[in-house]
Amino acid sequence: MSVWSRFTRFVKSLFGGFVSALEDPRLILEQNIRELNDQVPKMNENIASVKANVIMLQKHLKRVEKEVADLIARVKAGIQAERDDIAQRYAMQLEKARESLASTKEQLRHASAAYDKALQVKKTFMREKDRKIQEAKNALRDHERAQWQTKIADTLEQFEVTGIDQTHDEMIQRLQEQTAHSEARLEIALDSVDRDALRIEEDAEEIRAAEIVKQFKAEMGMTGAPAEESTGDSDLETPEEEAPETAKTIGKQRAGTT
Repeated sequence: MSVWSRFTRFVKSLFGGFVSALEDPRLILEQNIRELNDQVPKMNENIASVKANVIMLQKHLKRVEKEVADLIARVKAGIQAERDDIAQRYAMQLEKARESLASTKEQLRHASAAYDKALQVKKTFMREKDRKIQEAKNALRDHERAQWQTKIADTLEQFEVTGIDQTHDEMIQRLQEQTAHSEARLEIALDSVDRDALRIEEDAEEIRAAEIVKQFKAEMGMTGAPAEESTGDSDLETPEEEAPETAKTIGKQRAGTT
């Protein structure tokens, strides 16, 4: 192997590897999809050109057929009029027209075949294009899913590599300890409160509120309840009035006894 060949191979391997490293499969597939879609309008233009040629040949064929028919009629008319000179002149034109007719038919046949082939090529191209685009889209979706899975895998690996698991558990334990400490302080504070005294005060407030309601009923002249309430009040007040007298009597007795 010559030195130049070895140098060429070295350059190709160097730049080939560099280009391969720069290539992004995702971007290349997206570009391929755009190029495939761009081919459709160009193909339609080519097919339209072929179709236009077919239409032109069909129109030309009709004109030539009409010209041949007219020349045949004129040749016959010249023969009937016993004017062979005129019939011969039209016969020469008829011969050229028939040659043109045969050529036009041949061209039309080839043009029609080309048009049918172009349609078949387009059909094949569209089917292949759709298949390749679908494959590219599937590959792009798989690539995106793989990237997402890679990110999740990296995150899971970082849990252990960066000590996230240990920090996470430690912080949760600290919060639980703080919560338990706060709950314990609340229970101690509640235990230090005289709950019986609070309950007695609440009952006293309810009794006082009931008395106020009874007074309002008495002022409003409502019967039934006020009479019983007054009777109840007198029964309750009698022992309080008798109490001083008893105390005095007890005092006198104690004095006399002494």
